[in-house]
Amino acid sequence: MRFTIFGASGFIGSNLAKYLSGLGHEVLTPKRLEIKDAKENLGNVIYAIGLTGNYRQLPPHEAVEAHVTILSKIIKQATYDSWLYLSSTRIYQGLEGSVNETSQINVMPGVDGIYNISKLLGESLCLALNHSKVRVVRLSNVYGVGQSQHTFLGSLINNINVQKNLLIEEDFKSSKDYIAISDVVTMLEKIAINGSEHIYNLASGLSTTHKNITGKISSLTGCSVSFKINAPHRTFPVINISRIKEEFKFIPRNIMDDLNDFFIDDKK
Repeated sequence: MRFTIFGASGFIGSNLAKYLSGLGHEVLTPKRLEIKDAKENLGNVIYAIGLTGNYRQLPPHEAVEAHVTILSKIIKQATYDSWLYLSSTRIYQGLEGSVNETSQINVMPGVDGIYNISKLLGESLCLALNHSKVRVVRLSNVYGVGQSQHTFLGSLINNINVQKNLLIEEDFKSSKDYIAISDVVTMLEKIAINGSEHIYNLASGLSTTHKNITGKISSLTGCSVSFKINAPHRTFPVINISRIKEEFKFIPRNIMDDLNDFFIDDKK
């Protein structure tokens, strides 16, 4: 089966290409964001172009370009069997309680607003095609060896390799939902081929606090971790993953169980 991955040089895209190739799929990874022959069927397209945790340090237009502009140029001329757009559970920011794929989403102007609105516009652009095989996956915080240093966990690992005393500039009660890259690549293939819904949350469904993460890392590495007094407290709503669990019998990994092997692999 043919897959085409846009954004194959990134963390998710590169791991996905490796996984799909290992299953025997034909995997196309265009280096330029162009389709030379619009008549060529791209098969199952996975659009993995997007910004990571450093989007606040980049010019605002880059989020719009990655999440919308490039997408628009490609999808309007492409021939494909299915199309899967990778969005983010960050769009649920500001909501409380548990959120699912049908939750009403609120957005506000500003830097975070640009990121969230551009993701939602990318989703809308895809879903407006009214194609039965066009789908959206909202990803939570993806972890694994080689992840971006601009994520909280990636930054933590990078700093531990440099120094043994760390000061975290967020409140220890801050929390995130983490999803393993191994779970991500497995589920993206299944959704692209057989997904029956148009939108899926792909997350662990668990919120893990900075305190729990850093406590486990301290015990594994011997580093000292402290938290800045009166630091910002950032939390996100609980991501409901009932849809993906029921359809695919999905059982997500737990980051607390993976940290030991993660650090062993990272130091090889």
